Amino acid sequence: MAGTGKERARHWQYAELPGVDLLRARYVRKTFVRHTHENFVIAAIADGVEVFHHGGADQYAGAGALALVNPDTPHTGRAGVPEGWRYGAVYPSPELVAEIAAETTVLRGAPGFVSPVVDDPYAVTLVHQVLRAADEGNALAADTLLRVAVTRLLRTNGGTLPQRVPRTAGAQMAARARAVLEERIVRPPTLERLAGDLGTSPFALLRAFRDAYGMPPHAWLTDIRVRRARRLLDAGVLPAEAALTVGFTDQPHLNRHFSRIVGVPPGAYQRERKNVQDPRETSRLRSEAWQKKQLSRTYEVKTAENPTPPSYGTPSASGWPSDSPASPSG
Repeated sequence: MAGTGKERARHWQYAELPGVDLLRARYVRKTFVRHTHENFVIAAIADGVEVFHHGGADQYAGAGALALVNPDTPHTGRAGVPEGWRYGAVYPSPELVAEIAAETTVLRGAPGFVSPVVDDPYAVTLVHQVLRAADEGNALAADTLLRVAVTRLLRTNGGTLPQRVPRTAGAQMAARARAVLEERIVRPPTLERLAGDLGTSPFALLRAFRDAYGMPPHAWLTDIRVRRARRLLDAGVLPAEAALTVGFTDQPHLNRHFSRIVGVPPGAYQRERKNVQDPRETSRLRSEAWQKKQLSRTYEVKTAENPTPPSYGTPSASGWPSDSPASPSG
């Protein structure tokens, strides 16, 4: 787990959960700049409080609550108390969430979460159990519990995401500016040059871009550079080469922005990607000693009702919470 002092984080993938990123972290002084994710964020708070700016206001998520962010939604992150916050998170892809919604809910279109903070200790426990199962190489449990958690949250806090269609002149101008920046990610124009090429003023473009994408052009460009750097690191490209390819001046420049958006340095991020468990190996039964070692590293979810999470194999007698919306018959 990467980190120094009291802060530590592990950002990884499990081969048997394609399209899903996983995270365990404890942060005290960490501050996440405004950024977005391609995937959903389902963050289960174990201790402390996380504050994140979302939808024009600060949102507070404490122990027993989940912080939920839809794809491409700008947000920040920081500690809400001096001791920081400790949490586990899963990042399922939009395709996976849409598949689950179509099978288990009445939601149609692009499904998403309505409220960014939900107090649900049971769902918090499910998220931590997904991480535990992934650690132990239990593909069946990890996949099952992830689907139970997503279904529960969609049924209790789900809705259809609005389609972002540029209708106004300002939105259309912002979309054109975004296309230029995507094409010229390594050598972007100045705001004045970009506005001039689009036939508008710098401040008019700045306002239109912020209205459309929730952040100014330079912050959006950093965000997309980090996204592309992640893809390169996933493909095995060295961090120094990835930095130059996406337009950062050098690896320290990438390190600084990558850590403030992803939560871990690019080197630690890539090492975890190289260590993704082979599905052929993870399908084998783990030894009891190995499992105990992994369990000792797993965060405990502390809530008044449930001081320690139960075995991930038995969320209820049937495998589904019979009194919750996640029940397949509900």
